Parts: sequence; structure tokens; C-alpha cells
Amino acid sequence: MNNIVFNTDLHHATIFVMKIFDAKGEEVWNYFTNSELLDSWWAPKPWKCETQKMNFENGGTWNYAMVSPENEKHFARIDYEEINPNRSIAWSDYFCDEKGIKNLEFPTTNWLIGFTGVEEGVKLTVNLHFASEKEMNAILEMGFEEGFKATLNQLEEILKK
Repeated sequence: MNNIVFNTDLHHATIFVMKIFDAKGEEVWNYFTNSELLDSWWAPKPWKCETQKMNFENGGTWNYAMVSPENEKHFARIDYEEINPNRSIAWSDYFCDEKGIKNLEFPTTNWLIGFTGVEEGVKLTVNLHFASEKEMNAILEMGFEEGFKATLNQLEEILKK
């Protein structure tokens, strides 16, 4: 599997992730923009992702649940802020209840995801921004690094098929 770059910057409360996929740009894009495809890889195994509703457009939302093998559900919501087809997606995400109401006990993460064609396929870059170092650390302590790396590797496995 391709290596994943995962860098944290405590001073700026940011995380940078980069991975190159041996796939076509449109194919990788589709796995970020189609709820059925997202559900196939977005949660680290043995968890799974279940989309409740998705409206992929500027100002739209994606409500989903991370579901454990015991059917325990953790709900999250993504608010799409700016979409540049096949190039980039800016969104904010946060934990919420099953109705999509934000859980204020957890931080909001602002994401900028870039898709760039390279000789090897597609370079995916993810820049995550937090309001503070404390909020970034809270997400990291929940296992974000391990979980996100696992999901990107799951996506890589799917794209190989």
C-alpha cells in the first residue's frame, strides 16, 4: 500500500494528510461524493458507515452514523461549504445526534480535501483545521490518526478491485 503522510502542527492546530492512489481522478472523487460508495469505506473496520441523508452540493449536508459491530451508533454531520468538481471539497464536520443537531461537547473540524492528478494516479491531500490545539488533541486522542489511515487504506483496497 502507498504510504500515508500524516503530519500534525500543534502551533497552528492543523493536520495534513496525503496519500497517492493508483486510480483515475474521477473514480476517487466519486468515492467522496456518492453516499453508497462512501458507506463502503468511510468507517474503520469492523465499524461501518451508514448514510442517513446526503445532499452533495454547496450548502448541502451529509448525515451519517458510524456503526459498531454491536450496532452502537455515533452520529456525525458534514456541512459542504465549497465544492469544485474533481478538484476540491471544503467541509466542516462534527458529532451530532440522530437528527443532525450538533453535540457541543466535541469540536468542529474544518476540512479542505484536494484531488490532484499525478503520474501515479491521484494525490489526495487533506488539510484539517481546528479552533485550538486542545480541540485538535481531543480528536487525536479519540484515535483519529489510526482510524483515518485505516479508512484510506480500505479505500485503496476497494480501488484496486
